[in-house]
Amino acid sequence: MSELSVQLYSVRDKFAEDPAAVLRRLAEIGFRHVEPYGVLQNVETLRTGLPDNGLTAPTAHAQLIGADQHAVFAAAAELGIEVVIDPFVGTERWQDRGDIGATADALNGAAKLAAEHGVRVGYHNHWWELQSRLDGRSAFEVFADQLDPALVLEVDTYWATAGGENAPDLLRRLGERVRAIHVKDGGLNTDATGQVPAGQGQVPVAEVLAAAPQALRVVEFDAYDGDIYEGIAASRAFVLGLEP
Repeated sequence: MSELSVQLYSVRDKFAEDPAAVLRRLAEIGFRHVEPYGVLQNVETLRTGLPDNGLTAPTAHAQLIGADQHAVFAAAAELGIEVVIDPFVGTERWQDRGDIGATADALNGAAKLAAEHGVRVGYHNHWWELQSRLDGRSAFEVFADQLDPALVLEVDTYWATAGGENAPDLLRRLGERVRAIHVKDGGLNTDATGQVPAGQGQVPVAEVLAAAPQALRVVEFDAYDGDIYEGIAASRAFVLGLEP
Protein backbone atom coordinates (compact mmCIF):
# COMPACT_ATOMS: atom_id res chain seq x y z
CA MET A 1 0.00 0.00 0.00
CA SER A 2 1.24 3.49 -0.87
CA GLU A 3 1.78 6.05 1.86
CA LEU A 4 -1.09 8.44 2.59
CA SER A 5 -0.74 11.96 3.99
CA VAL A 6 -2.83 15.12 4.33
CA GLN A 7 -1.88 18.73 3.60
CA LEU A 8 -2.39 20.87 6.68
CA TYR A 9 -3.35 23.80 4.43
CA SER A 10 -6.70 22.02 4.11
CA VAL A 11 -7.40 22.86 7.76
CA ARG A 12 -5.42 26.09 7.94
CA ASP A 13 -8.07 28.12 9.79
CA LYS A 14 -8.53 25.46 12.46
CA PHE A 15 -4.77 24.90 12.63
CA ALA A 16 -4.19 28.61 13.28
CA GLU A 17 -6.68 28.49 16.15
CA ASP A 18 -5.69 25.20 17.80
CA PRO A 19 -2.93 23.24 16.07
CA ALA A 20 -2.77 20.56 18.75
CA ALA A 21 -6.47 19.78 18.32
CA VAL A 22 -6.06 19.57 14.53
CA LEU A 23 -3.14 17.16 14.70
CA ARG A 24 -5.01 15.02 17.24
CA ARG A 25 -8.13 14.91 15.04
CA LEU A 26 -6.19 13.96 11.91
CA ALA A 27 -4.50 11.14 13.83
CA GLU A 28 -7.91 9.97 15.03
CA ILE A 29 -9.13 9.86 11.41
CA GLY A 30 -6.26 7.48 10.76
CA PHE A 31 -3.45 9.53 9.27
CA ARG A 32 0.13 8.80 10.22
CA HIS A 33 1.63 11.45 7.95
CA VAL A 34 0.88 15.13 7.40
CA GLU A 35 2.25 17.72 4.99
CA PRO A 36 2.84 20.99 6.87
CA TYR A 37 2.98 24.42 5.29
CA GLY A 38 5.10 27.31 6.54
CA VAL A 39 7.87 25.20 8.06
CA LEU A 40 9.61 28.09 9.83
CA GLN A 41 6.38 29.63 11.09
CA ASN A 42 5.13 26.35 12.55
CA VAL A 43 8.34 24.67 13.72
CA GLU A 44 7.61 25.13 17.43
CA THR A 45 4.14 23.60 17.12
CA LEU A 46 5.31 20.71 14.96
CA ARG A 47 8.32 19.90 17.14
CA THR A 48 6.03 18.48 19.82
CA GLY A 49 2.74 18.12 17.97
CA LEU A 50 3.95 15.55 15.48
CA PRO A 51 5.48 13.01 17.90
CA ASP A 52 2.73 13.57 20.46
CA ASN A 53 0.20 12.33 17.91
CA GLY A 54 2.25 9.59 16.28
CA LEU A 55 2.65 11.68 13.12
CA THR A 56 5.54 12.28 10.76
CA ALA A 57 5.97 14.80 7.94
CA PRO A 58 7.78 13.22 4.99
CA THR A 59 7.05 16.34 2.90
CA ALA A 60 6.31 19.98 3.67
CA HIS A 61 5.62 23.22 1.82
CA ALA A 62 7.77 26.30 2.26
CA GLN A 63 8.55 29.21 -0.02
CA LEU A 64 12.18 28.81 -1.06
CA ILE A 65 12.98 31.36 -3.73
CA GLY A 66 13.97 34.55 -1.94
CA ALA A 67 13.68 32.95 1.49
CA ASP A 68 16.26 32.17 4.19
CA GLN A 69 16.87 28.69 2.85
CA HIS A 70 19.43 27.73 5.49
CA ALA A 71 16.83 28.36 8.20
CA VAL A 72 14.10 26.49 6.31
CA PHE A 73 16.24 23.43 5.69
CA ALA A 74 17.61 23.38 9.23
CA ALA A 75 14.06 23.43 10.60
CA ALA A 76 13.00 20.72 8.16
CA ALA A 77 15.90 18.50 9.17
CA GLU A 78 15.04 18.97 12.84
CA LEU A 79 11.43 17.91 12.17
CA GLY A 80 12.41 14.87 10.12
CA ILE A 81 11.01 16.35 6.89
CA GLU A 82 12.57 14.64 3.89
CA VAL A 83 11.40 16.93 1.07
CA VAL A 84 10.74 20.69 1.24
CA ILE A 85 8.45 21.68 -1.61
CA ASP A 86 8.22 25.18 -3.03
CA PRO A 87 4.46 25.58 -3.47
CA PHE A 88 4.11 28.58 -5.74
CA VAL A 89 5.84 30.51 -8.52
CA GLY A 90 3.43 32.99 -10.09
CA THR A 91 1.89 32.63 -13.53
CA GLU A 92 3.97 35.44 -15.04
CA ARG A 93 7.12 33.33 -14.58
CA TRP A 94 5.86 30.48 -16.81
CA GLN A 95 5.37 32.27 -20.12
CA ASP A 96 8.82 32.04 -21.71
CA ARG A 97 11.87 29.81 -21.58
CA GLY A 98 14.09 32.40 -19.95
CA ASP A 99 11.89 32.79 -16.90
CA ILE A 100 11.28 29.05 -16.68
CA GLY A 101 15.01 28.40 -16.82
CA ALA A 102 15.65 30.99 -14.11
CA THR A 103 13.17 29.25 -11.80
CA ALA A 104 14.79 25.89 -12.49
CA ASP A 105 18.23 27.36 -11.77
CA ALA A 106 17.02 28.89 -8.49
CA LEU A 107 15.55 25.62 -7.27
CA ASN A 108 18.56 23.62 -8.43
CA GLY A 109 20.67 25.92 -6.27
CA ALA A 110 18.30 25.39 -3.37
CA ALA A 111 18.60 21.63 -3.82
CA LYS A 112 22.37 21.82 -3.41
CA LEU A 113 21.98 23.78 -0.20
CA ALA A 114 19.28 21.40 1.06
CA ALA A 115 21.60 18.45 0.56
CA GLU A 116 23.95 19.95 3.17
CA HIS A 117 21.09 19.47 5.66
CA GLY A 118 20.16 15.99 4.44
CA VAL A 119 16.97 17.33 2.85
CA ARG A 120 15.65 17.35 -0.73
CA VAL A 121 13.78 20.04 -2.66
CA GLY A 122 10.57 19.69 -4.65
CA TYR A 123 8.16 21.84 -6.61
CA HIS A 124 4.34 21.86 -6.57
CA ASN A 125 2.31 23.05 -9.55
CA HIS A 126 -0.87 25.02 -10.00
CA TRP A 127 -2.89 25.18 -13.21
CA TRP A 128 -0.91 27.85 -15.01
CA GLU A 129 2.26 25.77 -15.43
CA LEU A 130 0.20 23.28 -17.44
CA GLN A 131 -1.94 25.84 -19.26
CA SER A 132 1.12 27.70 -20.56
CA ARG A 133 2.46 25.93 -23.67
CA LEU A 134 5.81 26.26 -25.42
CA ASP A 135 6.18 24.49 -28.76
CA GLY A 136 3.35 22.15 -27.89
CA ARG A 137 4.61 21.20 -24.43
CA SER A 138 3.52 22.48 -21.06
CA ALA A 139 5.77 24.93 -19.27
CA PHE A 140 5.80 22.46 -16.37
CA GLU A 141 7.47 19.75 -18.45
CA VAL A 142 9.89 22.24 -20.00
CA PHE A 143 10.80 23.16 -16.42
CA ALA A 144 11.09 19.53 -15.30
CA ASP A 145 13.62 18.83 -18.05
CA GLN A 146 15.97 21.43 -16.54
CA LEU A 147 15.92 20.18 -12.97
CA ASP A 148 18.82 18.55 -11.18
CA PRO A 149 18.11 14.85 -10.67
CA ALA A 150 18.14 15.47 -6.91
CA LEU A 151 15.06 17.69 -7.21
CA VAL A 152 11.63 16.02 -7.16
CA LEU A 153 8.10 16.98 -8.12
CA GLU A 154 4.82 17.04 -6.28
CA VAL A 155 2.11 16.99 -8.93
CA ASP A 156 -1.15 18.57 -7.89
CA THR A 157 -3.43 16.44 -10.01
CA TYR A 158 -6.47 18.69 -9.55
CA TRP A 159 -4.63 21.78 -10.77
CA ALA A 160 -2.99 19.83 -13.58
CA THR A 161 -6.42 18.73 -14.77
CA ALA A 162 -7.81 22.26 -14.38
CA GLY A 163 -4.90 23.46 -16.53
CA GLY A 164 -6.07 21.26 -19.38
CA GLU A 165 -3.65 18.37 -18.89
CA ASN A 166 -4.45 14.67 -18.77
CA ALA A 167 -3.06 14.07 -15.28
CA PRO A 168 -2.47 10.30 -15.58
CA ASP A 169 -0.56 10.78 -18.83
CA LEU A 170 1.48 13.57 -17.27
CA LEU A 171 2.38 11.38 -14.31
CA ARG A 172 3.47 8.56 -16.58
CA ARG A 173 5.69 10.91 -18.59
CA LEU A 174 7.31 12.36 -15.47
CA GLY A 175 7.83 8.91 -13.95
CA GLU A 176 10.07 8.53 -10.92
CA ARG A 177 10.61 12.27 -10.61
CA VAL A 178 7.17 12.44 -8.99
CA ARG A 179 7.73 11.98 -5.25
CA ALA A 180 4.23 13.00 -4.18
CA ILE A 181 0.83 13.85 -5.62
CA HIS A 182 -1.97 16.01 -4.30
CA VAL A 183 -5.19 14.05 -4.35
CA LYS A 184 -8.22 16.29 -4.64
CA ASP A 185 -11.32 16.51 -6.75
CA GLY A 186 -14.07 18.85 -7.85
CA GLY A 187 -15.44 20.83 -10.74
CA LEU A 188 -12.01 22.16 -11.84
CA ASN A 189 -12.73 25.79 -11.00
CA THR A 190 -9.47 27.71 -10.78
CA ASP A 191 -10.80 29.77 -7.87
CA ALA A 192 -10.92 26.52 -5.82
CA THR A 193 -14.69 26.60 -5.40
CA GLY A 194 -16.65 23.39 -5.78
CA GLN A 195 -14.00 21.02 -4.44
CA VAL A 196 -15.35 17.67 -3.24
CA PRO A 197 -13.96 14.47 -1.71
CA ALA A 198 -11.86 12.29 -4.01
CA GLY A 199 -13.95 10.25 -6.42
CA GLN A 200 -16.88 12.67 -6.49
CA GLY A 201 -15.68 15.20 -9.08
CA GLN A 202 -14.12 15.49 -12.51
CA VAL A 203 -10.55 14.40 -11.71
CA PRO A 204 -9.93 10.76 -12.76
CA VAL A 205 -8.58 9.92 -9.31
CA ALA A 206 -8.42 6.16 -9.78
CA GLU A 207 -6.39 6.57 -12.98
CA VAL A 208 -4.20 9.18 -11.30
CA LEU A 209 -3.29 6.83 -8.46
CA ALA A 210 -2.59 3.96 -10.84
CA ALA A 211 -0.29 6.19 -12.91
CA ALA A 212 1.95 7.06 -9.94
CA PRO A 213 2.17 3.96 -7.75
CA GLN A 214 5.41 5.14 -6.13
CA ALA A 215 4.13 8.55 -5.07
CA LEU A 216 3.09 9.67 -1.61
CA ARG A 217 -0.64 10.39 -1.74
CA VAL A 218 -1.42 13.73 -0.08
CA VAL A 219 -5.11 14.50 0.45
CA GLU A 220 -5.86 18.21 0.08
CA PHE A 221 -8.69 20.69 -0.16
CA ASP A 222 -8.06 24.32 -1.05
CA ALA A 223 -11.63 25.00 0.07
CA TYR A 224 -14.62 22.88 1.07
CA ASP A 225 -18.22 23.84 1.73
CA GLY A 226 -18.92 20.99 4.14
CA ASP A 227 -17.28 19.75 7.32
CA ILE A 228 -13.61 19.66 6.37
CA TYR A 229 -12.80 16.68 8.57
CA GLU A 230 -15.62 14.68 6.97
CA GLY A 231 -14.32 15.64 3.52
CA ILE A 232 -10.78 14.61 4.41
CA ALA A 233 -12.00 11.31 5.88
CA ALA A 234 -14.07 10.61 2.76
CA SER A 235 -11.07 11.26 0.49
CA ARG A 236 -8.90 9.02 2.64
CA ALA A 237 -11.47 6.22 2.50
CA PHE A 238 -11.75 6.51 -1.28
CA VAL A 239 -7.99 6.32 -1.78
CA LEU A 240 -7.63 3.38 0.59
CA GLY A 241 -10.48 1.61 -1.16
CA LEU A 242 -8.53 1.70 -4.43
CA GLU A 243 -5.26 0.43 -2.98
CA PRO A 244 -4.43 -3.29 -3.25
